[in-house]
Amino acid sequence: MDEVDAVELRRAYELVLAEVDAGGFGPPADGELGADQIVAHLAANDELMSEATEAVLAGSPFAYYDLETIHRPQLDALVSECGGLDALAALLRATSQKLCALAERLGPAAETSVDTVLREGFDLDVDESLPWGRVLDLHTRVHLPMHLAQLRALRRQPHLA
Repeated sequence: MDEVDAVELRRAYELVLAEVDAGGFGPPADGELGADQIVAHLAANDELMSEATEAVLAGSPFAYYDLETIHRPQLDALVSECGGLDALAALLRATSQKLCALAERLGPAAETSVDTVLREGFDLDVDESLPWGRVLDLHTRVHLPMHLAQLRALRRQPHLA
């Protein structure tokens, strides 16, 4: 993989943001994240991924640890700081746009290995050095769709795609 598919990355974010904009989320099941926490998680994760992408572009070593990106107290603090889903959606728009713009610049640097730890449920469990473009591909094809499905499951009314 020499290039990151920034078009697909942007499309994955558009789907998530359209779901967030549609609103109508109910409460999560016990132990699950609510819509506001999911959006906070994605925005915080975008910040980490942007830092890693900037380091790759600068030729600096970097390790990327998602660990469900941030623990719940930090997610709750970010939710509180933003004051609601609309502000969190605006934050996610900004963080995702930044990450997509950085990803578009990667070119051959996408092959740069980055020590990566990703753990989210049973869908994503990585603890190895991966080309950064592969990590961004996992984010596009696995991570974002997984959270899109979580948001859809929180909808009070079934969402018709």
